[in-house]
Amino acid sequence: MGLLIGVPKETAAGEKRVATVPDVVEKLVKLGFSVAVESGAGDAANFADDTYRAAGAAVVPTAAEIWGRSDIVFKVRPPSADEVALLREGGTLIGFVWPAQNPELMQQLAARKATVLAIDCLPRQLSRAQKMDALTSMAGISGYRAVIEAANAFGRFFNGQVTAAGKIPPAKVFIAGAGVAGLAAIGTAANLGAIVRANDTRAEVADQVVSLGGEFVKVDFEEEGSGGGGYAKVMSEGFQQAQREMYAKQAREADIIITTALIPGKPAPRLITAEMVKSMKPGSVIVDMAAEQGGNCELTVPGEAVVRHGVTIVGFTDLVSRLAKQSSTLYSNNLLRLTEELCKTKDGVIDVNMDDDAIRGLTVIKDGSVTWPAPPLKLPAPPPKPAAAPVAAPKGHGHGGGEPMSAKGLATVFGLGALAFLGVGLYAPASFLSHFTVFVLACFIGYMVVWNVTPSLHTPLMSVTNAISSIIAIGALIQIAPPLAGGVADRPNALILGLAVFALALTAVNMFGGFAVTRRMLAMFRK
Repeated sequence: MGLLIGVPKETAAGEKRVATVPDVVEKLVKLGFSVAVESGAGDAANFADDTYRAAGAAVVPTAAEIWGRSDIVFKVRPPSADEVALLREGGTLIGFVWPAQNPELMQQLAARKATVLAIDCLPRQLSRAQKMDALTSMAGISGYRAVIEAANAFGRFFNGQVTAAGKIPPAKVFIAGAGVAGLAAIGTAANLGAIVRANDTRAEVADQVVSLGGEFVKVDFEEEGSGGGGYAKVMSEGFQQAQREMYAKQAREADIIITTALIPGKPAPRLITAEMVKSMKPGSVIVDMAAEQGGNCELTVPGEAVVRHGVTIVGFTDLVSRLAKQSSTLYSNNLLRLTEELCKTKDGVIDVNMDDDAIRGLTVIKDGSVTWPAPPLKLPAPPPKPAAAPVAAPKGHGHGGGEPMSAKGLATVFGLGALAFLGVGLYAPASFLSHFTVFVLACFIGYMVVWNVTPSLHTPLMSVTNAISSIIAIGALIQIAPPLAGGVADRPNALILGLAVFALALTAVNMFGGFAVTRRMLAMFRK
């Protein structure tokens, strides 16, 4: 067997997740690794020791044995000082580390000559890094759970109802921040039937908010808020003032506020002031998802749910752990994808390739040397904007160069056309003249009918083809059904009758097929 991967039990207060689940253990074994799990590591997430044994892992009784024997340690929370002391010298640690917030931990790990891959430092700009992006996985779960906690603390239904006992209005939910967690919260609240509004400093997320059933509330101040890497940046004072005014208005109207705003390496921005809390209706709820970093609400108490001015302020810092089984499964899959990148040879040996942009970004310590922060990524340059087409120089005479035709030229064209029609009228036989007149009128009327169809339920192209098909169907029906007053001589011959029937069949397929396709397209957008 290859290297030994150890999974200790999480020791942080309230942490119920485990770094690897039994289904992933089987896949790690197929990659050539052996796996050891501390006894009871998965109990809080409903993964019993026996399920790990059945998957091929060894279950060991103590954390000291896991840390001391393992070549690689999978972890969720950053290790404590005691756990670092147990790590074997030269070992590898993979998990959340938060190097900017834990400088002492970084020095302790470097002293053990460890190699540390911080999953929170993954370069999220790389598309191929998405499968390893544990921050996104955990944020989606926390956004969902935030809505569940809000519903638990709220005194009414989320959806509006009309019952024999009375009418219940829908809850109004405002979500500050439309990142991964915010979008998950928007989708969950909208699915529960609430009226959802959201705001974000990044204008590009507006369409995502609307697609999930929410309404994007814009700040009346023009400034781009994207800070790169999927995060927002610190905004100007003018923007922040306009944003506070908008939040104050939403606080007076909303029943539930969920805040998700975070800026990397900085305390959580204060978005909801005490005055805004006072202005909220009694029984309202605030869920502060940034409580662990200080909170977006001025009155948040990290780790607790408190009532201030009649408003319940939920500051839980363990939202992800409250869905321990789901979050453990997603997190362990993220670590599995990372392990596959480290062990492409599938021989149970990892290669921390510092030339790989994703691995280089993750690696904060290599063999005892601190390598954090990673150098900026060399992303491909955006494609150049196409040059504006040169404006053609106007030509002095004639009707070229885009100039309107002169009055003389227009009169000449109409004169020639009139002479052509006069020649047809004077010299063409009477039967031809009647057919020619019908042909000209048919072209004009057909053009006006076809191109003036309003595409209500179809695409414009489908509307035009249906209009043409309708005209063909009418002509075919006239050929198939002879005039009522006519006799046998008025009946079309067999060839014309066959063509009319064939044309009618094709147009019927086109029209009914168009409606069927449209119905399927509309069904895609129904809940």
